[in-house]
Amino acid sequence: MGLFGRIRDGGPVLREMVADLHWDIDDPFIFASHHFDLYPVGNERQAPPKEEVDRKDLGNDYYKLFGYRLYTSKMTPGFQLHSHWGYETITLVPQGYVDHFDSLGNQGRYGYGDMQWITAGGRYHHCEMYPLVHQDRKNPQLVTQIMINLPLSEKDTPPEVHTVWKEDLTEFEENGCKFTLLAGTFAGRTATVPSKRSWAANPAHHVTILRVLMAPGTSFTLGKTEAVNRNIYLTEGGATVAGKAYKPSTRLKLKPDCEVEIVMGDTESEVWLLEGDPIGEKQSRWGPVILGTDAEVRKAVNIIRQKEMDEWQWDFVNQKQPLGTERFYRSADGSESRPNSKNEGE
Repeated sequence: MGLFGRIRDGGPVLREMVADLHWDIDDPFIFASHHFDLYPVGNERQAPPKEEVDRKDLGNDYYKLFGYRLYTSKMTPGFQLHSHWGYETITLVPQGYVDHFDSLGNQGRYGYGDMQWITAGGRYHHCEMYPLVHQDRKNPQLVTQIMINLPLSEKDTPPEVHTVWKEDLTEFEENGCKFTLLAGTFAGRTATVPSKRSWAANPAHHVTILRVLMAPGTSFTLGKTEAVNRNIYLTEGGATVAGKAYKPSTRLKLKPDCEVEIVMGDTESEVWLLEGDPIGEKQSRWGPVILGTDAEVRKAVNIIRQKEMDEWQWDFVNQKQPLGTERFYRSADGSESRPNSKNEGE
């Protein structure tokens, strides 16, 4: 966790801190990350050139050598087989694709504005690969991933996976700003949370997840909220918040009972809003597991070590779709969903 800079002027900003690749958060959120990588032209393996890959820290590449990261992969960028247990993961992909395979037998490719919402109350394994599908141009990849905790009553429940196409998200434009509402209510609109088990599905918990893409010089105002915790995150471009200019990659913890004006600088960028009431339960966490007690977590981690590979039904831990695959989602039962049209940038 990073260290806060506490603001003492009595304004709406309580604290400020750096928010780069990984963001610090408040309950009910447990983790958030923001990835922008400018990947090169892809080859037949939907991967960067071998001579560049060979210079990377394979399996643990979080440094932007050549302008991009491979993350846990050793060829095509992304996150190889890993587990989740006891929380939710929301992934929005404004640029690029994600190839998804899991231990339930689900698979798909989503991106260019689509969202995936995974509620992993119980043991769940998957891989998320970033295929370099374009062989005639560079492959920019923008991914924001937000994790929300689950109350103890929802631990060890069957996992759910939902892919929501861009055309089905709550999106709108006002005063030069483009809003994507993933959860909660904002400006008279309400987003549908696909998992009814989610803490965010109950309006009484005041959870809002909002992305705002802002053109240079545009502004919007956050009204007062009943949520206990409210944070905004400035990504690639800085902004002026409550009359003070802030640099890119900044987190601001805000007073929930104040209105706050946000004004974009001279470059297009985005602002994320994460707010909600805390779950407030004593829980235990280690690695990919969040459960009620240390004993439960130790047992769960041992189960993952023993069964992760046995429960993986795909050929590779970095499984990806064939070159040329369009966006789709196929459930383990064979049912399939596809968007109605291509999105900008595909």
